Amino acid sequence: MLIVQDVDLTPNPQALKFILNEKLLNRETRSFQSKGEAQNDPLAKGVFEINGVVSVFYMDKFITIEKDPKVQWGQIQRPFVEFMKNFDKSLIPPEQEIKVSKEEETALLKKINEILDMRVRPALAGDGGGLEVRGLSGLTLKIRYQGACGSCPSSIRGTLVAIENLLRREVNPAIEVVSD
Repeated sequence: MLIVQDVDLTPNPQALKFILNEKLLNRETRSFQSKGEAQNDPLAKGVFEINGVVSVFYMDKFITIEKDPKVQWGQIQRPFVEFMKNFDKSLIPPEQEIKVSKEEETALLKKINEILDMRVRPALAGDGGGLEVRGLSGLTLKIRYQGACGSCPSSIRGTLVAIENLLRREVNPAIEVVSD
């Protein structure tokens, strides 16, 4: 069952970020600006059925809803929470399989290591830890934390997300980082 665990404000006063208890997607992001755009996505289509919703964006474990300025959040939040509780996650269309050649994979791994060497490993070293790249399979990067980072709760989740976001921005938006 999908449960809304928290709600975060966004810089846009007409948008709220709803944090869920389960992942919706592993690597993709999905954005819909109208009910028509959402016709082939049961999750987004269902959210648009709520009066006042003007856009839906979702990825990972959250959904951001933008509302019509004339509608109050109270008119959207309760129906949204109910919709999510009753929504069957298996109806979300599957993510696209991304194929990468061995040559692309090798070039990608080189670029990833350069970024990690410049931006991530020095910070981890400053905290008494390190990071080993265990391999790249398609666009899934396997890493292993070392030293103090190996058992640190923030490295296991927070740093992993930060590394993934950095690599998505600088290398490829579909990269997924997993801890080994």
